Amino acid sequence: MDLLQITSLLIVLAALFGAVNYLFLRLPTAIGILVVSLFASLTILGLDFFVQGFRVDDQVRSLVGEIAFSDALLEGMLGLLLFAGALHVKMSDLREQWRVVALMATIGVGLSTVIVGTGFSWLTGMPIMIALVFGALISPTDPVAVLGVLREASLRKTLETKIAGESLFNDGVGYVVFLVLVGIAFPHGDDHGSGLSGAVRLFFQEALGGALLGIVLGWLTFRLMRRIDDYSLEVLLTLALAFGGYQLAVWLHVSAPIMAVCAGLLIGDVGAAHGMSEETRRYVDAFWKLIDEILNAVLFLLIGIEVFAVTFDFDTIQTGLASIALALFGRLVAVAVPVLALRPFRTFSPGVIPIMTWGGLKGGISVALALSLPDSEWKPLILAATYMVVIFSIVVQGLTVTRLANRVGREPDLV
Repeated sequence: MDLLQITSLLIVLAALFGAVNYLFLRLPTAIGILVVSLFASLTILGLDFFVQGFRVDDQVRSLVGEIAFSDALLEGMLGLLLFAGALHVKMSDLREQWRVVALMATIGVGLSTVIVGTGFSWLTGMPIMIALVFGALISPTDPVAVLGVLREASLRKTLETKIAGESLFNDGVGYVVFLVLVGIAFPHGDDHGSGLSGAVRLFFQEALGGALLGIVLGWLTFRLMRRIDDYSLEVLLTLALAFGGYQLAVWLHVSAPIMAVCAGLLIGDVGAAHGMSEETRRYVDAFWKLIDEILNAVLFLLIGIEVFAVTFDFDTIQTGLASIALALFGRLVAVAVPVLALRPFRTFSPGVIPIMTWGGLKGGISVALALSLPDSEWKPLILAATYMVVIFSIVVQGLTVTRLANRVGREPDLV
């Protein structure tokens, strides 16, 4: 199948599964599509296993292989999703929470990577550097999943800003940490660095280079939009910034996710306030909300059908279940340490730690990073454990975090 046929099939399936969810399950749209697609995938696998002569499994696996989930997300959809998410986070709100966000997106990701990686190595006997790669890809929260849940939860503004800001930035930081660790663990892997000697250079090149590129491109786009009063052209400029900027970042070997976040924050705040008319703001918001919803639907559909790319056996399932607990513990430490470190200097509401721990959802980015690993004897286990953590996170945590937030996060708003 060619690209247009695959895209058409995915959109049709996302629409059909979304309709099934709306009519029967009534779950949040993205989670409902994931549940329906996962159920359909497991049904095909079950029929293939139990019904003699039913050989659809191999055909579907071949189709899933053609989709190239990792490339589709990391080099295409991710830039639009991150830009859309950052567009609706105000820098004025983020400035008030920057210390918490910065610590969780840096120290928090580092602590979680070490804890999860060390525990995973102990569980599986995997070499520690390869296990740390698993820790790096599973530690960042997925802004796509997190921001989707935030729309349903109606949290206090300060808490929503902490969660949204941290998920946007720790995704980019986690991706850079992942690249560095893959360069050390797989020194001959493609495009992942050159071992320990290049790790520091790669980190600063990716992180700082991505931020600088996003700010520069966002500022240039803002200056151009100030001279234009045509909502259709200005929407097109924001789309060009998200698409073109992301691909330019990939070409320059700087962090494309961080570029997309920085550009989106600048356009969503400074650009919206000083570079757009009221009519343009309405169209830009509506356009990017629609893009976000459509890509979310397709992404969660892809996560559901990626079960065909994963190999499971009894030992793998046991490891996956243990990895869920390990990932939650790593997340708890990643949240608690920054909050406790800042508590002498500011006040936090009691619900911050449990809500941000349980609301730190994993998503398609973790699966895509696992799929992008160089082939090795450990890759199937890493992929299976990652997939189980992601499914648990989106379905179980995603469906219960609103209830938790409503129970412990409704006290009077504190700073």
